Amino acid sequence: MATCDSFEQVTFLVDDDGQVASWNPACAALFGCEGDSVVGQPLGRLFAAPPWTDLAAAGGGLAQLAQLALQPAQSGQVRLTAQRDGAGAPRGHVLNLVPAPLSESERVGRTTLADVVDLFPGTFYALDREGRFLLWNHNLERVVEMMPDEVAASNAFEMLEPHDRQRFGEHMRQVYEGHPNIQMEIDYVARSGRETPMLLCGARIDCNGGQYLFGMGLDISKRRAHERQLNLYQRALHAASNGVVICRDGGPEHAIEYVNPAFERIAGYDAAEVLGRDPRFMAAPGLDADERRRVGQALREQRSVHAVLRNLRKNGELFWNDLHITPVHDDNGKVTHFIGILVDVTASKQRNDHLEHEVNHDSLTGLANRNLLWDRLEHAVHLAHRHQTMVAAALIDLDGFKSINDTFGHDAGDAVLKVVARRLQATVRDSDTVARLSGDEFVLVLVDQPSLRFTLRMVERVWRALAAPVAFNGNEIPLGASLGVSVYPHDGAQASDLLRAADMAMYRAKGNGGGVHFFSSEMRSASEARAALAGCMRSAIEDDELFLLFQPRMDARSGKVRGFEALIRWRHPEHGVMLPGAFLGEAEESGMIVEIGNWVLDQACDFVRQLRQTGYTGLPVAVNVSHREYSQAGFIPGIAQRMSDFGLPPGSLEIEIPEADLIRNPALGRDLSAQLRDVGAMLSVDEFGRGISDLSFLQQLSVRQIKLSKAAVHGIADHGRGSLLAKTLIDIGHNLDIAVIGEAVETEAQVEFLRAHGCDQLQGQWFSEPLSSDAARHMLAQRQHIL
Repeated sequence: MATCDSFEQVTFLVDDDGQVASWNPACAALFGCEGDSVVGQPLGRLFAAPPWTDLAAAGGGLAQLAQLALQPAQSGQVRLTAQRDGAGAPRGHVLNLVPAPLSESERVGRTTLADVVDLFPGTFYALDREGRFLLWNHNLERVVEMMPDEVAASNAFEMLEPHDRQRFGEHMRQVYEGHPNIQMEIDYVARSGRETPMLLCGARIDCNGGQYLFGMGLDISKRRAHERQLNLYQRALHAASNGVVICRDGGPEHAIEYVNPAFERIAGYDAAEVLGRDPRFMAAPGLDADERRRVGQALREQRSVHAVLRNLRKNGELFWNDLHITPVHDDNGKVTHFIGILVDVTASKQRNDHLEHEVNHDSLTGLANRNLLWDRLEHAVHLAHRHQTMVAAALIDLDGFKSINDTFGHDAGDAVLKVVARRLQATVRDSDTVARLSGDEFVLVLVDQPSLRFTLRMVERVWRALAAPVAFNGNEIPLGASLGVSVYPHDGAQASDLLRAADMAMYRAKGNGGGVHFFSSEMRSASEARAALAGCMRSAIEDDELFLLFQPRMDARSGKVRGFEALIRWRHPEHGVMLPGAFLGEAEESGMIVEIGNWVLDQACDFVRQLRQTGYTGLPVAVNVSHREYSQAGFIPGIAQRMSDFGLPPGSLEIEIPEADLIRNPALGRDLSAQLRDVGAMLSVDEFGRGISDLSFLQQLSVRQIKLSKAAVHGIADHGRGSLLAKTLIDIGHNLDIAVIGEAVETEAQVEFLRAHGCDQLQGQWFSEPLSSDAARHMLAQRQHIL
């Protein structure tokens, strides 16, 4: 059938009466009729036109054509040209059809479906009721990996997974029964077995008396992958052991939009109970105000923040929340949400608090121990200096405490110490400090003393409280105490000065039969004696009065000697052999400790060289050094020079420093540790657990070993409560992968306890007293012979 573009070729010959005389083949193609059936028929049979008389009267030109009779969709114009014979007489007309111009919508509407299906982004198909393909595009061929003839011979059901076929068939049935359209996700299976997830949509189309399913399919592989990724993220959030909270950034309010199961477990709230609420509703009232302000400021500035806060669970229980908050940005970089990661650190906090309490408090009485006492006293002196106030230090020694242990037993002695601790705490203010110094010695730090009269009334009240007997197992145990009192700033400018003055005053009180005694100028004669002692020390080295003893360290398991500790003694011409405690304090204050320390290091290195020459290698010697020594600029170079001069390999020399000294200056401690390692000497931490410990700082040091404090070892008593500190300190050392040494071991019970709990080495009178260098080598020879 002809189109509008062929109208110019459609030509009729019409007689004077408007009947068709003849036509060309284009006419037959346009109207689908043979010429015999048309010739002699009026024009009105073929198309609607103006009456013939009107056309003939026009004499030519164009006339509007209403429509073609056999093609209603076609319209156009007719051009009529009169014909004449040779004489000029009219002999009919020639009629040409001219198409009318089409509108844009008409031109688009006339585009065939087959011309556009390949332009669709997905698959296109037309199916009959049996699922056979009647029309499709190239995308379908690509997805199913088939040629056109293969698609024509296939059935749509054959291209689907078996489990999808029944569902697809049910949807087809619904469409053919009148459902307006279908939409479903399904997997196409290609010839190679490759699966392509598709979103199918289609509808029933009535065409030339038949019903067909026309539809399209979109590849949703990327969407499926994204969904799988989102599902993975969701499962990960649900499986996380830490709480996760996602909040909307809504100005001052941050409504919760998501919480994971771990949050529900930690906080005790179901998700439905918290969604839409600001997470601050869980804040513990009156706690962590500064931290919460810091978090709020970070949220306003839309930046990350970390804080440790105390919150309330649904049941009202307080818990510690280690919180990390991070902003979440959208595709344009704008912050839309915040995600918070919650870690319940309550148990860790409680363990740390318990450990800190154990390390800084006396295990028997619960009072502050020596280390915490020094910290409190130094802080009190610092504040008193700033505010121009007075601080009193009272040193208390119980009268006849040894006889209490001997008469009533050590259980009674422990009970008395506990009662004394309670009485002392009851007689002072909350701002004051009560500490147990050692044994039956206690110290009070009395702050903000308005006058000496006020201090006198306080200490007399304490003395009277301690004068009352203690009831134990039906017995009345008599009790008394001697108190020595010193006052800042009258009796000393430093914490050590105050305790020293209080100690002298206490001994004066004890010498006078007990009671309370304040430090006075009369006691300064003792200081003068110490000054004389310092003068004698200056000539002690030159006169060869100092000497070293070496106490062996034993392997806790095998009993083998693992090293020695160098211990200084002074053979005083008047006082005999003096222990370090009798003169090193004065040496430290006077500065003589540096010269003495250099002499000790020389002697210790010479001893190691002698051992190596005798064949005993791998036995290091430990030397105690003070802060005044190792803070000298030439300390480390001196160590390096000695090891070189004496031919000592790395690890032969150990430098022992009390833990409290290292903590007082962490930066110096870290530098010292690294420098000692570089020159081949090793750092050994002494008096571990005597006071405050900083485990994170200890991890930063190159430490070979730690030595338990003497108090921790002496506190071991047949696995009683006093043993808890020693066990805790051993566990800490091993957790830090550091060897643990128990020193000052004096009883079998201490040996057995330390061995049973994994202490690595032991040192003390139980194994050997300090030995001269010759005696030490002789002992090694004997043990080697025995072993």
